[in-house]
This record gives sequence, structure tokens and C-alpha cells, in this order.
Amino acid sequence: MSYRILQQAAETRRSIYALNKQLPLSAAETAQIVEHAVKHTPSSFNSQSTRVVVLFGTEHEKLWQFAENTLRAIVPADQFEPTAQKLAMFKAAAGTVLFFEDQNIIKGLQEQFPAYAENFPVWAEHADAMHQYAVWTTLSAAGIGANLQHYNPLIDQDVAREWDIPDSWTLRAQLVFGGVQAPAAEKAYEPLEGRFKVFGS
Repeated sequence: MSYRILQQAAETRRSIYALNKQLPLSAAETAQIVEHAVKHTPSSFNSQSTRVVVLFGTEHEKLWQFAENTLRAIVPADQFEPTAQKLAMFKAAAGTVLFFEDQNIIKGLQEQFPAYAENFPVWAEHADAMHQYAVWTTLSAAGIGANLQHYNPLIDQDVAREWDIPDSWTLRAQLVFGGVQAPAAEKAYEPLEGRFKVFGS
């Protein structure tokens, strides 16, 4: 059955940290996966407030150099080596997808529908998360490894300046992707009892 294909994609999507620059798809094909998710992922009130930037090659490496520069300024030098190793893993990948939320869209909805004003920021985060999951899962189905990072707000100013990001866009996550150098470790699952319930039939 066709829905099994989606379930299989969900099962195989994992956090993969050992990545390289050898993608099984072209950069254009990889970008199209992201573009497709941006177009077809749902959002409350059809707000379409999520904004996405894809960085390949040297542009991707710039991002993680920004992160390294920022963290070196705040992490003691004698404690920095683990951080340096982690950032080197990200930089060794092929690219990064940056996920943002456009606050102008959210504020506009709050003004248009004041009864739901306090919910729109929350619903925007839901939409952003769905975009992240859609991109991540589809990349995984295409044989591309990825892991999700959250170095915002530490890198926000550098990102905005380097890639001319509008002031209204708030950075929410960074999805690092690349060829799979080594698979993810075995995953442990919590028991479903207490996590899942069904009523009626």
C-alpha cells in the first residue's frame, strides 16, 4: 500500500552526524526537495510564514565558520576542543537548510484575527517544525543524511548580514545535510504505553 512508503520514510529518517560532501543527487535536485516542501507543507490559516534558505559548498562552510567564531569568543579556550570537533563535522557536510519564520506575517494575522492573537506565534512554530520534518524525511528517502541544529540566536546577526535576510525573518533551525559517511547508531524507543491512546473504533 502506498502509505507504507511514507511510513518507511519516517522510520529511516534519523540524525546522522558523520556526513560528507558527496551527495547522491545534484545540488539542483536537492534544492528542489526543499522547494517542494516549502510549497506543500501546511500552515494554520494558510499563513505560509515559513521562509527557507539553502546553503551549499563554501556558503555552507561560511555558516559554520560564523558559529565557530562566535563560540570561540564565549567558550573558554581549554574547553573548546569538543565544540570545535562538532562544528568541524557540520562543516564537512555538503550544505545546510536554514529555517525562518516571517514575523510580519504573524503580526498581520494577529491584527486580522485578534481572538487568536496569542496562538499565531505558536502555530507558526508548528508550521516551521512541519517544514523541517518534511525536508528532513524527504532528504532521508533520497539517501541524503541530515541532522537538525539550533545555533540561533548566536549566529543570527552574521546570517542576516551575509545573506541579506530581512529583519522580519527569525531564524529557527539549521538542518545540516550531506552524503552519509557512517550510519546512525541504533535508536532506543520509549514504550508506547502512556504515549498513545485510542478511544472508540
